[in-house]
Amino acid sequence: TESAAAIASIFGWMNLFARGLGGFVGDILNAKFGMRGRLMFQSIMLILQGITIVIFSYVNNLALSIVTLAVVSFFVQGAEGSTFGIVPYINPSVTGSIVGIIGAGGNFGGVLFGLMFRQWDYRHAFNVMGWTALCSSSLSLFISIKGQSRLFFRDDNSKYYGKRRTEDPRVTESIVQPADAPEDRKVEEVVEGDGSS
Repeated sequence: TESAAAIASIFGWMNLFARGLGGFVGDILNAKFGMRGRLMFQSIMLILQGITIVIFSYVNNLALSIVTLAVVSFFVQGAEGSTFGIVPYINPSVTGSIVGIIGAGGNFGGVLFGLMFRQWDYRHAFNVMGWTALCSSSLSLFISIKGQSRLFFRDDNSKYYGKRRTEDPRVTESIVQPADAPEDRKVEEVVEGDGSS
């Protein structure tokens, strides 16, 4: 019993760094590619999560199953981190409500798959779980957040963020303008600082 509990705890221990790492990588990709980077990373993590769950369902060796479980857990927590990195952009004024809905969705999935494991044998249940994760990765294609780029399509309402100098050379002000604004009308982005140089 103690051994089984220790093995099962691997999944929980992954929370200590994998979820945060997922959010961190999402931040890096967001800086380089905008929301498209976050959505791309989320899709990749869900695909890898689904593949490793399906592989886990066919593993018969205890040692190999423990290693596979750890890998599955890494991708699951990483996908969660990437998801919560997207949440604040959906509607900043009701972020708390959105987080609550997403958390409730996770609990609903836990109950649903728990019932599934009671009705089917483990291999079949894990297969369904894995393919569900794989299919859910395609949903990233349909995520459209106002003012943000989509996975494969640019949102015409996406914004260009930058800074420009004011009349006082020591002060800069933030600007927001359409990403597809003509080049001759775009405000040149300046290096962050106090503008004294």
